[in-house]
Amino acid sequence: MAVTARGEAHRAIEAVFRIESARLIAGLTRIVGDVGLAEELAQDALVAALERWPESGVPDNPGAWLMATARNRAVDLLRRRQRLAQKVEVLGRDAESAPGWAEADFERVVDGAEIEDDLLRLVFIACHPVLSTQARVALTLRLVGGLRTEEIARAFLVSEATVQQRIVRAKKRLAQARVPFEVPGRDELAERLSSVLEVIYLIFNEGYAATAGDDWMRPALCEEALRLGRMVAALLPAEPEAHGLVALMEIQASRSAARIGPKGEPVLLLEQNRARWDRLLIRRGLAALARAEELGGTVGPYALQAAIAACHARARTARETDWPRIAVLYEALAQVTPSPVVELNRAVAVGMAFGAEAGLAVVDELAAEPALTGYHLLPSVRGDLLARLGRAAEAREEFLRAAALTRNAQERALLTQRAEDQERAGERGRADRRERPS
Repeated sequence: MAVTARGEAHRAIEAVFRIESARLIAGLTRIVGDVGLAEELAQDALVAALERWPESGVPDNPGAWLMATARNRAVDLLRRRQRLAQKVEVLGRDAESAPGWAEADFERVVDGAEIEDDLLRLVFIACHPVLSTQARVALTLRLVGGLRTEEIARAFLVSEATVQQRIVRAKKRLAQARVPFEVPGRDELAERLSSVLEVIYLIFNEGYAATAGDDWMRPALCEEALRLGRMVAALLPAEPEAHGLVALMEIQASRSAARIGPKGEPVLLLEQNRARWDRLLIRRGLAALARAEELGGTVGPYALQAAIAACHARARTARETDWPRIAVLYEALAQVTPSPVVELNRAVAVGMAFGAEAGLAVVDELAAEPALTGYHLLPSVRGDLLARLGRAAEAREEFLRAAALTRNAQERALLTQRAEDQERAGERGRADRRERPS
């Protein structure tokens, strides 16, 4: 009985820590000026909670307790290392004048703008351009998302050792580069915010359509990216692209339940049961898109993609989708962020709006693009257009080529099935021609 109660207490503590860890690490980074050391101090506070809370109970303000514990340890550590003498003196005087950091006093700081500013600074540090994209993703999920190393490794299908190395190297790189604990100035904000939004959307995309493994989706990653995106939009309410990204993720996430069949197989957009789309997420996404548009300025790539997603969300059936508008929006997106992948998506929209021949013409122009070499969606899109034109043998070859290129087991099965469908369609066509009188 006691073991069960202790286990429940530990689970409750871990849940509290997941919620509070980002704010805790952010506040500690401001104090010690080192994100790696701040994480160590936060972990020390967690250990203390695991030792004490099962006996004493979870405090009324657990965040304040964890911060007070970690902050006192920071004071001791700074004293032992005999550095930052002035800061030690200030922190020590604060700790002595308010022993134990009474929760009522500390709550004002935890819930105030200062901590929110610290949290924003932590987001910009974790997504700093000085780090590689892989390092940014790992560090963001660890520091801001509160995910454990094994959770990140499982999500991205790499070893725990690989994730741990990325995180350790990222912290060292930040220390070597002397990255300041600050929100960048206006002249740097666009570049740095772009990095933050890129990392969050990369996390979301890996959850929405897993690049490898046995699962078509990893919903936990989508949820984590949404949480991070909403947080950034709340911390930077005047930045339209932050709201644009939230809008895009909300609307795309609304389809999650309809994207997976009973055996875990992918269900393509035009075949989804739209009654299973989450209307609450759609409303939230449309509201975020409206907010991005109200803020004005140059329309960015996330707001444009959100506008495309909104066209799908507003259509009650696949047949009612405004494909001409989607084609125009993809053309605008190609102007903002030129990319072969954007052009491939535009080809799909053109094919739906103006006929498969028109779409195929756009796809064939992309055949020699080096960036699309080995990209499984190029033959997949071409196969779909060929199938609609009744060119079953060619479509079959394209689907088989796409199946060989993808690393996701569920997607491979779907593409193989589509190739088999085209083989049967070709056989029926040949039989019809034999039976047709000359």
